[in-house]
Amino acid sequence: MVRVLDIIEDTMVDGPGFRTSIYCAGCRHGCPGCHNPQSWDFDQGREMTTRQLMAIITADPYANVTFSGGDPMYQAAGFAELAHAIHNETQKDIWCYTGFMYESLISHDQRELLEHVDVLVDGPYVERLRDSDLLFRGSSNQRLIDVPKSLYAGEVVLWQPAF
Repeated sequence: MVRVLDIIEDTMVDGPGFRTSIYCAGCRHGCPGCHNPQSWDFDQGREMTTRQLMAIITADPYANVTFSGGDPMYQAAGFAELAHAIHNETQKDIWCYTGFMYESLISHDQRELLEHVDVLVDGPYVERLRDSDLLFRGSSNQRLIDVPKSLYAGEVVLWQPAF
């Protein structure tokens, strides 16, 4: 079960290609200049089950999936269950946006979710580092991390676009 603020289908801004983006409710980072401050409230949105979300995700066989928010890492158990279902039942890749740093996630409760994510966009949004020319992120401190390669290597491996 996850608390969902919104679901945007066929978006192209939260990762490569068409994506189904699930925006969760709840974030404590409070980044000044955040593009989605209405997502900070943990009581907003509605509770949805993995099955309800999978029905939406599988309805479009061509769109991959993005978890955003808010911050999905605050609901890591629910998103881990969903990510596990996505990888077991589809060939879709999963991107996840978080204000946490990768290094802090691998040794905490969020690791299970991290193990089911293909690309992690990590780090808080920093308004003074805003750069509208960056690919799939808002500030230059944020990284696009290839999670499977990073877990295998034992260090951060940045995602490289295939285009």
